[in-house]
Amino acid sequence: MGLVSNLKSQILNLKGMFLEIVTPDQKIFSGEVRLVKVPGSSGSFEVLKNHAPIISTLQKGIVKVIDFDDKEHLFEIDKGVIEVNKNKIILLAEKA
Repeated sequence: MGLVSNLKSQILNLKGMFLEIVTPDQKIFSGEVRLVKVPGSSGSFEVLKNHAPIISTLQKGIVKVIDFDDKEHLFEIDKGVIEVNKNKIILLAEKA
C-alpha cells in the first residue's frame, strides 16, 4: 500500500479529526484530535468532528488543541491560515 493510500486509510478510520500544524521551520503538531480552537481574523472559532469545509485566515493568538487523551496543547501563533476538509485540518502558522 502506498504512502498516500495509507494516509487516506488512517484518516477514514479516525475517531476524531487529523490535525497538522506547520510553521516555516517545522511541523509542530501532527495527530488525531477532538477539538481545535483558533484565533480567526473575524473572531475565534472551534472545529469539531464533521465540521463544514472552511478556509480562514488567523490572527495572532493561541491555538488550543484537545487530543484523545483529553490533554490540552497550546500553541502561540503570530498569524496563519487554516483549512478544514473531511475531518482533516491543516494549519499553516507563523510562530510568534
